[in-house]
Amino acid sequence: MVLLGVVFVLSGHSLAGSVEVVIRDAIAGERRTNVTVVPKQAVRDTAQGAPLTPAQITSLAQEIQADALDQLVAASAVAVGVMVLFASVVGWWAAGRVLRPLHTITTQARGMSARNIHERIALDGPPDELRDLADTFDGMLDRLDRAFTSQRRFVANASHELRTPLAIERAIIQVRLSSAGPADIEAVCADLLAANRRLDRLLEGLLLLARSDNGLPERHPVDTAQVASRVVEQALAAPPPGTPVGVRGSVSTAALVVPGDEVLLTQLVDNLVRNAMLYNVAGGWFHVEVGDGAVVVSNSGRVVEADSVDSLFEPFNRGTAERLASRTGAGLGLAIVKSIVEAHDGAVAASARPGGGLDVTVSLPASTP
Repeated sequence: MVLLGVVFVLSGHSLAGSVEVVIRDAIAGERRTNVTVVPKQAVRDTAQGAPLTPAQITSLAQEIQADALDQLVAASAVAVGVMVLFASVVGWWAAGRVLRPLHTITTQARGMSARNIHERIALDGPPDELRDLADTFDGMLDRLDRAFTSQRRFVANASHELRTPLAIERAIIQVRLSSAGPADIEAVCADLLAANRRLDRLLEGLLLLARSDNGLPERHPVDTAQVASRVVEQALAAPPPGTPVGVRGSVSTAALVVPGDEVLLTQLVDNLVRNAMLYNVAGGWFHVEVGDGAVVVSNSGRVVEADSVDSLFEPFNRGTAERLASRTGAGLGLAIVKSIVEAHDGAVAASARPGGGLDVTVSLPASTP
């Protein structure tokens, strides 16, 4: 805007200066009119000695007016031509300077693909609108790059996880079942059933993860305290397979009504409770606390490295070997928790306990009464 204003001011000064120069030249040059202004009483016809008639004075004034008008038109035409030439040159230069960053952004956008999405515009220059546009575009590329990287890692991990139970089933069928005697059939069937259950849990987790990633089409008030109490009661009555012996649990609740999907919120709390029970130690404990706009699940267990806590929310990440109290899970529990929390416009954070275990805090927006 400042540059356009400068161009406008310069063009106006050019027009005014050109008109003044041309008019001064016309008046002071050879094309000045041959009229001398004298007092009215002294005006006499040089040939006759008689005063000029009103008609002659009128004709003379018209000639003076026509001559001045012709000179003004000529001066204006020259001035306009100079202004157009000046404005065109300056405008072309200013437009090229202003639009050069836009051409850079356009070229970068046209050449963008999944292969070079890591490249950035990194536009230099003053903090103007185009710089803001380039920075916004770079921020969008950062988010897309992270999403593509996460998607590629997810697809690779999902392919590996899906192949594992299928390979186990194929090995059982081809090797063990072909040489199994009547007494071994029951054990072979149990192993096949366990591999099938693992595959079923994996597919269910992938479908639930995809559903939560798609957002919530509808929201209804959900009593999170009631959901937490029900989930803990069911988990203590029927612990997940692979839970260490003697794990005890407790729950303390306060009123917390959240707008969302009850099935997904139930799955969220269930995943946190299952994670707290599976990745625990014999005789350990876990506690679920609901209130103040958050659901906090704490548990004992093996010591977790502080720098590896954030990676636990990545799909198929079960943590370090010391933390693997059970290998029955698919590694999607906390990833599903994170996806469900984001679908409910909340936030989730985890921290390692000094004595071992985790504190997982899920913040959810409460319903307006």
